[in-house]
Amino acid sequence: MAQVGIFVGTVYGNALLVAEEAETILREQGHEVKLFEEGTLEAWQFYRQHYALVITSTTGQGDLPDSIAPLFAAIRDEVGFQPELKYGLIALGDSSYDNFCGAGRAFDALLQEQGATRIGEMLEIDAMEQPEPEVVSCPWVENWGTLLK
Repeated sequence: MAQVGIFVGTVYGNALLVAEEAETILREQGHEVKLFEEGTLEAWQFYRQHYALVITSTTGQGDLPDSIAPLFAAIRDEVGFQPELKYGLIALGDSSYDNFCGAGRAFDALLQEQGATRIGEMLEIDAMEQPEPEVVSCPWVENWGTLLK
């Protein structure tokens, strides 16, 4: 089965909860999974040959959480073109703010710009509609895991 690196950006723990649920589901499907609460560029580079699942909340004015902002900057500034990368993205946000899911959308835009291939659609979870994000994310992850080779 596939090797999956889960890279988490969280402030209050919701994205981490979603990531831990995703880790369990993907392992149950037979994938080899590693979760990174503060992912490094070195770890990211390894999963460029495999699969990356980015799960991030949004903070401030559509900003990335401190736990994933350095990785985003490193990917932007040091990686460049990465057409071999296959990834999934779960963005958590709150539609009562102007930049709903801004961090996840920025991460997706960066990876698309660098030629990466997103597997499936990006999942956006609105805290205003879904106070328990794992209720929405678990079925998405189950489906996403079946798309991995």
